[in-house]
Amino acid sequence: MSKLPAPGPGPSPPSLAATAGPTLGPIEYGLIGLQSMLWGSMFFFIGLAKSEIPPWTMSALRLGAAVLVLTVVALFLGVRLPASLAMWSRFLILSFFNNALPFWFIARGQQEVTGGIASIFNATAPLFTIVLAHFALADERLSWRRVFGVLIGLGGIGVLTGLGGSVGSSGAQLQLLAAAACYAIGNVYGRKFLIGFHPVSMAVSQMLCACFITLTASALFEQPWTIEMPSSKALFATLAMGVFGSALASLCHFTVLKRAGAINAILVTIILPITPILLGYVFLGEHVSLGAIGGAAIIASALVIIDGRLVRRFFAPGV
Repeated sequence: MSKLPAPGPGPSPPSLAATAGPTLGPIEYGLIGLQSMLWGSMFFFIGLAKSEIPPWTMSALRLGAAVLVLTVVALFLGVRLPASLAMWSRFLILSFFNNALPFWFIARGQQEVTGGIASIFNATAPLFTIVLAHFALADERLSWRRVFGVLIGLGGIGVLTGLGGSVGSSGAQLQLLAAAACYAIGNVYGRKFLIGFHPVSMAVSQMLCACFITLTASALFEQPWTIEMPSSKALFATLAMGVFGSALASLCHFTVLKRAGAINAILVTIILPITPILLGYVFLGEHVSLGAIGGAAIIASALVIIDGRLVRRFFAPGV
């Protein structure tokens, strides 16, 4: 495993000047498309298990499955894990914000909304990411285009919460937005402090730490040994979350994060809602209101503006 480079003198003062920053290529686009399907399936599987398995316990079970899969991958590839306690402490922080806490928020918020609606709220993660990245990452500064995109995205959130129909209580909405903010924090933190690691090493290390956190929280707050044995459907859904929505999706995510940066890595949320909306409609009979679709379209438009490639291609090159 390559040695982590020493911290530099720190970023220069933030400005709104446009910067090139890391870019996406065909491989990264393919990984983002695959991740959107894998990660999106997690919202569907939560809908199958949420009535039988409490959030921390559900997370601990799915992470246990993810750790098993990722450990096999790491052994097969000969990838080594971090050797120092300092690095493990960083992965503990990353796993808290990028895995343990947001999943708890999603599982709690999804008690009141469908997987499709939850995934639309999750699509706001890039809005939080670009603001945080401006202050934390020297090569991912805000531009006026990105500021405009954030404002459009906030309007989309307003449409979603005001006209989205069955989008849960304000508490559920705040929990789902908090999950998106957690992903932003974890994304930027991983890009800033852990980018020198192999993507498989990052995925395994994060899942191990997150599994420790969620097992502890499950034992303290939910006492899973006291609940009724879940059905085979709920257990299968939870294991599927671990294999597809956690293990395989995290390999895609950390590869894009390392190759293309924090903002590009989180753009997966533009197309993420497609999978849970389709799965929920076909298998669970879930419907999404026109207001929710409108809010999702506005948020997706905001992310396209933030990304900038289509804007430059069709309207004003150099924007």
